[in-house]
Amino acid sequence: MSFDLTEEQRALIDEARTVARDSLVEIAARGGRGRVNRDLVAALGSSGLLAKVFPDSGQVSAMDLCLLREALAQESTEAETALALQGLGAYPILQAGHPELVAEWIPRVARGEAVAAFALSEPEHGSDAGALELSAEPDGEGWTLHGTKTWISNAPDADVYSVFARTTEGAGAKGVTAFAVPGDAPGLTGEPIELIAPHAVGRLDFDGVPVDESQMLGERDGGFRVAMRTLDLFRPSVGAFAVGMAQAALDLAVEHAGERRSFGKLLREHQAVSQLLGEMATRTEAARLLVYAAASARDRGEGSTRASAMAKLFATEAAQWVVDSSVQIHGAKALEASHPLAHLYADVRAPRVYEGTTEIQREIVARELYR
Repeated sequence: MSFDLTEEQRALIDEARTVARDSLVEIAARGGRGRVNRDLVAALGSSGLLAKVFPDSGQVSAMDLCLLREALAQESTEAETALALQGLGAYPILQAGHPELVAEWIPRVARGEAVAAFALSEPEHGSDAGALELSAEPDGEGWTLHGTKTWISNAPDADVYSVFARTTEGAGAKGVTAFAVPGDAPGLTGEPIELIAPHAVGRLDFDGVPVDESQMLGERDGGFRVAMRTLDLFRPSVGAFAVGMAQAALDLAVEHAGERRSFGKLLREHQAVSQLLGEMATRTEAARLLVYAAASARDRGEGSTRASAMAKLFATEAAQWVVDSSVQIHGAKALEASHPLAHLYADVRAPRVYEGTTEIQREIVARELYR
């Protein structure tokens, strides 16, 4: 690894991979398809890995979050996703909630006793989050929420949702307020959505769900800033998730090409295969360096919008290509449902879409060029 990591950071990587290999992989395999695996979340809590996302000092460093996600992704994409979603769902509460709200939810989320979710996307508004339509209507004591959220990770099973609703009509992103909504709130229902990957995603329907000022995250009409602060922290680590998958696919390809014989010699001795392996390794390392650079810039307090967008853009696209190339090197063997690459092939597609599509990242980079 060509990036200069501290001994503590290297120990964090080793710890995460060891815990994943020793226990999390088996627990993940026992989970149901497309629903929250509460045993896995609890194991992440009892292992102490979730506590690293919610350190006593406050916000996790972007670099540590990236290292955790990359390390877990190399061993278990389910464990990686479960950890990341706890952070994504709960960080709006941690960053912008009243002290009582933070005390109610964050310790439970960090221990793996409560499941959190980030509820921003809507049926007609994914990338254009500032145009969302879920309404918060005043009722004298607070508001009632009316509308629908969809493609929400951990829905409909979460215990608490960070929900973004419109409190001022016609104000675009400046008219959105964030609320912490318990999963058992009256008027809140939901259903799971089955994806091509076994990812827990669902739809939420709000039929007059009551919320008050004690549940508000940040200021009224300041919810979009709450959402963006959370996404800015987690965006580089989406790239780290992709790097972890790319590295796992590369490792599988190197092993297979070094053992499999074809036409009288090892696969790695065929020029077509060796050329592919070289390109896979280069793209994986380039993605890793972009991710680490973006995370380091954020931790130093430097402007990291362009770096974070580049990291997510390049890493997710590179991972898709590396995983596909590894499948090609393995041939039909990798198409068997039980093969690790079949699992990676399904999982690697989504990061190019969520938390800002590839196209949105390119728009952000281009916009930043003119600042």
